[in-house]
Amino acid sequence: METSNTGLSARQDRHGLENTGDYGSIQSKSGSPVTELVKAQPSTTWRSYIWDTLDKSPEERRFLLKLDGVLLTFASLGYFIKYLDQVNINNAFVSGMKEDMALFGNELNYMQTCWTVGYVVGQVPSNILLTRIRPSVWIPTCEVVWSVMTILLAKCSTTTQLYVLRFFIGTAESAFYPGMQYIIGSWYRKDELAKRSCIFHASGSIGTMFSGYLMAAVHSNLNGVHGYKGWQWLFIIDTVISLPIAVAGFFLLPDLPEITKAWYFSPMEVDMAKKRMEFEGRANRAPYTRAKLKRIFSSWHIYLLTALYVFFNNGGGFGGQPAFQLWLKSKGHSITEINTYPTITSAIAVVATLVYAWTSDTVFRGARWPPIVFSGVVNIIIYSSLAAWDIPDGWKWTCFLLSSLGGGISGLTFAWAHEICKDDNEERAIVTASMNEMAYVFQAWLPLLIWQQVDGPEYPKGYATMVGVAIALICTSFAIRYLQHRKRGSM
Repeated sequence: METSNTGLSARQDRHGLENTGDYGSIQSKSGSPVTELVKAQPSTTWRSYIWDTLDKSPEERRFLLKLDGVLLTFASLGYFIKYLDQVNINNAFVSGMKEDMALFGNELNYMQTCWTVGYVVGQVPSNILLTRIRPSVWIPTCEVVWSVMTILLAKCSTTTQLYVLRFFIGTAESAFYPGMQYIIGSWYRKDELAKRSCIFHASGSIGTMFSGYLMAAVHSNLNGVHGYKGWQWLFIIDTVISLPIAVAGFFLLPDLPEITKAWYFSPMEVDMAKKRMEFEGRANRAPYTRAKLKRIFSSWHIYLLTALYVFFNNGGGFGGQPAFQLWLKSKGHSITEINTYPTITSAIAVVATLVYAWTSDTVFRGARWPPIVFSGVVNIIIYSSLAAWDIPDGWKWTCFLLSSLGGGISGLTFAWAHEICKDDNEERAIVTASMNEMAYVFQAWLPLLIWQQVDGPEYPKGYATMVGVAIALICTSFAIRYLQHRKRGSM
């Protein structure tokens, strides 16, 4: 037996792990094979209610620590910069851009629609590409593109330039969210998935919150520096923050378990990742065939899961309009207050997202529908109140601040989709992309009808419509639950 220069056996890796050369027989230093280190049915004690890795073997905990430290961190930072570069247009608009560029009609609606159209166009093709090329190449490339385009917004002098750039920023950003949800769903087990999906989603709320703080700081300290207005500096600084994170993705993103070349995983850990997905019944990549496509598009999965996400995505957030900010502006608040008070809403969204994730994985034993139904009920109460509008200012403050409670379920809807579509990798990729794409298809035109800029901040059509959307969300959740249970019963 030959030895390396470091003195380790050729049958051992740098972590002291023994490789016998056969799949599933890679052993740890203690001699335990992967099949013993990873359980088909993870054991759970009270410790799993705190964090799911605490009941796993030391080797699996070490693997998940690496996976969380790299994949979850990169996903969260990437979604943070995506939202930072997506919502900055709202902060800029209420911080001088509207007056400087004479945007007194529905131009903000049109800018958001251009972004949405680009976002819609790219999603399904991007997720199909992710089943054929390495995510560690495709996703960081798209991040670099949208980061560079963001800084160009600072030099726009006409609305046409704004519309064109927003379209291409949306197209580049379309790869990220459904793509990262697909990748996260390829690495984590059911008892881990909702928490990771929701932590990932919560980073978007942090991006929204940070954008408000950043705009307030920029307006106070950089307005007029080198001839640029505060809102122009926002776009410049967003790019400075975004580019390093985008470039890091080329070196950190681990791709998928069956094709990973991640430098931070040992051979045993790669086999462990594959075995974990095997226990979950999650299929590996396979060719697209006519029979496969027919099966995908004749199943209820793609239609009801897509409908669920359409109702979620279009059932809150005021159609992308800065409703809270406009109300604050109408009340005479300062630019700093207009940009910082709404960040409380984002903070509440982060907390709600994490509560939904932990309760779904623990209290509800993996059931995804209870938090989703709860969020729908909350939306009915909030938007019914805002639709009335003539309510005490104290309750109006409460409604605006709690309006984000319905936004914390995105990760749960994707976790549910990964579990329902686990038997077909390509179906999982197409369904998750379709969910996000169709949600933004509706978002491309619905705000033009019910969230018109000139109607703010009262939005009589918008708030009333949200009540109906919340009811549809609840009904769709129960329909999916029924069909999923019927499918399990027939197996």
